[in-house]
Parts: sequence; C-alpha cells; structure tokens
Amino acid sequence: MTNEQQKQPVTVLGLGLMGTALAQAFRRSGHPTTTWTRSNRPGPDGTTAAASAADAVAASPLVVLCVLDYRAVDAVLARVPDGGLAGKTVVNLTTGTPEQARETSDRITGRGADYLDGGIMSNPEGVGDPTSMMLFSGSAESYQVHHEALSALGDARFLGWDAGLAALYDAALLGIMYSALTGYLQAVALVGREGVSAAGFTPMAREMLTATSSFLGEIAGQVDSGHYASRSARLDMQLSAAEHVIDAGRVRKVDTTVLEHVKSLMARAVADGHAGSDYAAVIDQIRKG
Repeated sequence: MTNEQQKQPVTVLGLGLMGTALAQAFRRSGHPTTTWTRSNRPGPDGTTAAASAADAVAASPLVVLCVLDYRAVDAVLARVPDGGLAGKTVVNLTTGTPEQARETSDRITGRGADYLDGGIMSNPEGVGDPTSMMLFSGSAESYQVHHEALSALGDARFLGWDAGLAALYDAALLGIMYSALTGYLQAVALVGREGVSAAGFTPMAREMLTATSSFLGEIAGQVDSGHYASRSARLDMQLSAAEHVIDAGRVRKVDTTVLEHVKSLMARAVADGHAGSDYAAVIDQIRKG
C-alpha cells in the first residue's frame, strides 16, 4: 500500500485562487484530492475533477469549501441531494461573520454532517506553509479525526466547539492587520513628502512594529483587569503627541482621517478621567461603539 493510498481522501469545492491553493496543498501532502467548481474548471495537476458537486462530496469523508460568500456555500450544497452529506465532515473556509458560521453549522448538522468553520490567516501563496495560521472551530471530534489532513494547509489551531469562533478571531486578526498596514502607509506617505522612499523607511517601520508588539502583554493585563493606571506614558501626554502627528500630516497634505479618529478616542478617554492612564484605557471608548 502506498503512502497516498493510506492518506485520507479530501474534496475541495471552489477553485478560486484560495480554493486552488487548498487543493494543491492537500495534493502535495499526498491526499487523494477531488475538486469541483461551478464553472466546471479542472483542478490543479494531480487532482480529480468531479462531474458534479454531489459526486465530489461522495468521493471523500472530508469536504472543504472555499467560495465567495456564505450564500455561495448554500448554493453549492443545495446541489447535493438529501442524505448526501450524512456522515461527512464539512469544513467551510469561506470568509464570513460569526453569525453566518453558526447558522450554517445548524443547517449542515441538520443534514447529518459534522461541521467545522475556519479562517485562513494567509494569502494563497502561504497555504501549505507550516507557519501559516489556520483557525478552526466547531466539532471537536471531527477536528481530531481530520487534524492530520487539515495540518496540510498550515499551522492548524482549534478554538472551541462554537462554530462562530474561527470567524470571530478571523475578523479580529484582520482588523489588526488592516490597522497596522494603514498606519504603515500613513507613515510612508508622510515621510514620502520629504523625499524619503518607502524602501528606505521600512526597516525603521519594522523595528517600531516589533517594539509595539512587545507592549501587548502588559496592555492585555490592563484590559482584563480594568486597571489602566499609567506605568509608562500618561494618556494626556500621548494625546499631545497625537496632535503633533496630525499637524505634521496636515502641513504635508497627507490624509489624517484615521489618526483623527485615534485622537478622538484618546480625547474621550481623557475626558472620562483617564488623563493619568496608559493607552489601554482607550478600550472603554471602543466598547461604547
């Protein structure tokens, strides 16, 4: 018996850039891989294209979806007849909200399948890299059964039985990414007005991001305890610094909308009595929505 024959068959539904990357990762790891897409496009080399969604689902105990949105998930699975999902594990790696994940879990488990929702914290090129974070939540038993196959996609992490947790973490982590990238672009635009190249500035930007990440443990402790008394930099002093950053951007005709919002959060926190607090006190303003 060959290594491939010993490995669990996997079906991938959806062959966009990410779905194709998923199928390639399973195939590289030695899993017999069946693919299907609504456009009837063949999958990557070495995979088997099914004639229908129903045939694709029937081919494997593990069915992985990665399509445009949760409506597309419903549309694809509507092509599978009643009973066709029974006994399968459906892993949905489509981006959506925690509410959509929980509703989808109810519908799929109602059809006799186990359900895992997931979040891919990588671009398609990173799928299959053991350092790429892959989040899963839902059926703990199915996660254990299929852990080896799911690990072919990256650093697989199980968050808990609530199917919405992976989507929740996905949204939170993407929020960090977009905020950090926007801050970086803001900085690049600012120094660029004075002839500094993005490439030349980036090494210092990396150092600043590393230094900033070192504060997270202390901030987390303050957030969880609700005690924000300053041990490093008073918020009223940080508010003053934010004003200078905004002024520098305005003079150089760089958009400062994001920074103005940050300054507003800080100002509200100071007005609520947190002048002598650390930056963590801003979370109370964020929680107010």
